[in-house]
Amino acid sequence: MSVPEIVREMIDRNRSIHDCMKMDLINYTALAVKIQPEIERILGNSVNLNTVVVAIKRYSDSFEIKEEIKEESVLKNARLALTDGMMDIKFSIKDSNQMDPMTILDKFSKVTTNYEFFRLSDSFRFLAEDMEDVRQIFSGVSNSDDMFSTGLAKIRISIPVSQNQSDVVSYVAEVLHANGIELVNAFFSQDNIIIILNEKDSSRAYDILHSDIMRT
Repeated sequence: MSVPEIVREMIDRNRSIHDCMKMDLINYTALAVKIQPEIERILGNSVNLNTVVVAIKRYSDSFEIKEEIKEESVLKNARLALTDGMMDIKFSIKDSNQMDPMTILDKFSKVTTNYEFFRLSDSFRFLAEDMEDVRQIFSGVSNSDDMFSTGLAKIRISIPVSQNQSDVVSYVAEVLHANGIELVNAFFSQDNIIIILNEKDSSRAYDILHSDIMRT
């Protein structure tokens, strides 16, 4: 990932910073100082503070551009798929010494086809149905009880290749936030964007996003 990509993702995942930036209440240098260590940790090397400031400024400027084109929804022509009863399974690179991710993927394929796998900079994530057979896959891990986050749902958002997908997560987060619904997490795959929500909010979130698509 590049510095601008990391900056954008960090801002999108922090609603307080995101909202303050939209209202032009952010000191770019102060924010850069705050997030610089995390950016360097993700990249594995040092990053010039000015580079971070410029990335923040450019992303802030993009909000003004989006306001000008907001009449056409970012979700135009998108397709949605909602799945309830999901759980998030996370284990660190350190924990991977107790398990081989490829072996786990093989076990998953024998239990269910309804799962997502994400490789992050410091961890592995599985998003899967909350099933006892899935839990058993991780039964041999010493801290397995801490690996599971339950009571979740996912909405898969498929955007046509011809459309820009870069602003979808921030747009969706903004629309749902305005309706009192917060994202738990969001992931990008090659073909889709997957947002994670609390299961209690999932049906209403789906209806809100579907209505947004239908009005375009």
